[in-house]
Amino acid sequence: MTETRTVLHIDASMRRTGSTTRDLSAAVLARQEASRVIRRDLADGLPLIDETWIGANFTPEDERTPEQEAVLALSESLIAEIEAADTLVIGVPVYNFGVPAAFKAWIDLVARARRTFRYTENGPVGLLEGKNAIVVVASGGTEVDSAIDFATPWIRHVLGFIGIHDVEVVKADRQMSRGDAARREAEDAIAGLAA
Repeated sequence: MTETRTVLHIDASMRRTGSTTRDLSAAVLARQEASRVIRRDLADGLPLIDETWIGANFTPEDERTPEQEAVLALSESLIAEIEAADTLVIGVPVYNFGVPAAFKAWIDLVARARRTFRYTENGPVGLLEGKNAIVVVASGGTEVDSAIDFATPWIRHVLGFIGIHDVEVVKADRQMSRGDAARREAEDAIAGLAA
């Protein structure tokens, strides 16, 4: 019997065509031996959390009103996509030294106390363990993991915070100065990934 593997593929680039992260994350996905792929395109947009959402989130689950459940429904769907996945393949461009707003909105909707992480006397514990992530990061001028990269270290941290500690980064950085070399190095890194 063949083992079933589910991959959640998230594209965070607002560019639907000509996007380095879309192209390279698709190449990563092609190397995965997935029996099921869940797609989440953040260019479709996500709502920002607001006071109503926060109120619903911090109301104990058994005390929530139907309206509060409805407010949290999208968040629950996004978390269910992560829960269903064995591997996350995420394409994230660096916008103005950080992540695109839609990716931050996605994180705000999935990083929920008592749902995807909990606080203990020894600190926070992520509740989405047993998964791995491959993150494709591309930039025009920002060097990945440099002092001005506020995207890549944050992505690693927040994924670890919710329990996903096995995070591999494929970078195509400084494309405005490095040109095709950045893309070729990323393609070589993808070719070396374990399936």
